[in-house]
Amino acid sequence: MYIKLSRLTKGAAACAATVVVLAACASSPVADEKIAVAKASLQRAEGSGAPEFAPVELAAARDKLARAEKANAERNLQPAAVLADQANADAQLAEATAQQQRASKAAKEFDASMLALRQESMRSSQPTQ
Repeated sequence: MYIKLSRLTKGAAACAATVVVLAACASSPVADEKIAVAKASLQRAEGSGAPEFAPVELAAARDKLARAEKANAERNLQPAAVLADQANADAQLAEATAQQQRASKAAKEFDASMLALRQESMRSSQPTQ
């Protein structure tokens, strides 16, 4: 009885070890998902005008995304997930910076047009001599 239990235990241990090895070799869905989220954020940032208004932040996001993809391909899953999170944050910062810059530019243009309108109305309301 003792020998059969020992074989059963060894068999169970071998199966458990096989499962652990296979799980370690599989790609991490967490890292893959985080990389996909970072890519989507990067695309949104590019579409929001970040190449013009936030090139430094956008470059940082692209660099970290590339490093995350490389780490994921090399099965360095923890660094891949961390870099993907950082790339996502940098892309969101680039998008927000671009939106703020566009809003600031629009506000300045609005102020300039209001000033021109005010000056024009002052000229037309002055009595002619």
